[in-house]
Amino acid sequence: MSVTLAEAELVADGTLAAGRRREAQPLTVVVLDAGGHVVVMKRSDNSGILRCEIAHGKAYGALGMGLPSRTLFARAAENPNFFTAVIAASGGRMVPNPGGVLLRDAAGRIIGAVGVSGDTGDMDELCAMEGIGLAGLTGDCGKP
Repeated sequence: MSVTLAEAELVADGTLAAGRRREAQPLTVVVLDAGGHVVVMKRSDNSGILRCEIAHGKAYGALGMGLPSRTLFARAAENPNFFTAVIAASGGRMVPNPGGVLLRDAAGRIIGAVGVSGDTGDMDELCAMEGIGLAGLTGDCGKP
């Protein structure tokens, strides 16, 4: 099972709306399906030109490692040599920074991932979690 287009659109729209409500910097959001394919990518007006790649890298890393990017961020600080190798193995597509959230179904299976970039990692993640909740899905950002 994978996130649907309708669900991904709700997540993306909800994430961008959360960013506007919280007065975040302009955000970009990418939703990947369980196979790592882009389902939806949306960016706020005036979002920076690298934000698409960064948001994709956060979601891609979370999905590829099966861990939220916040967890990857902490592990990268503890073991930088390993993460340098993993980033190289991913062709540079992985960004281990907060803002990459796993999407899970009711049974806890990973059905995709969301990556957000544009503000601080904490704000990116917070907006992603709000968007995921508005879509009626469950997000795993690595916080208890």
